[in-house]
Amino acid sequence: MTVAVSDIVKEFENELGEVCYKMKSHDIDVQAVQTSGLAPVITYWMGNKEITEDIRKLRFSPRPPSTYIQDYDEFQSMLYAKEQRAINELYERLSIKPKNMSAGKQILWSFFVMILAMLPLIIAIWWYK
Repeated sequence: MTVAVSDIVKEFENELGEVCYKMKSHDIDVQAVQTSGLAPVITYWMGNKEITEDIRKLRFSPRPPSTYIQDYDEFQSMLYAKEQRAINELYERLSIKPKNMSAGKQILWSFFVMILAMLPLIIAIWWYK
């Protein structure tokens, strides 16, 4: 018999009749958004239901989840990979770097942006000589 303990953890009895816990699903979407400040905000979704608080409660519980949830380590590594992917996608969207250029053109673009950013300093040094 399987019982839902929370939106992300379920309880079940194994072959020996012991009560065990398992993650309900590994099909979780992770989204990163930039609201204000420097750090992105990460939210977790299972279908169309937000489960961010459930993930936080599980991660910051006094008892380590890996001690009683059977597949928590696999779940955590999957979640970490999705978090990294979401953050990388967010930074790619916010980046001013052109995306449809070859590697050589991107290096030239970076050099041009660096010169453009240093131009006021170069002019100030030249002006005060």
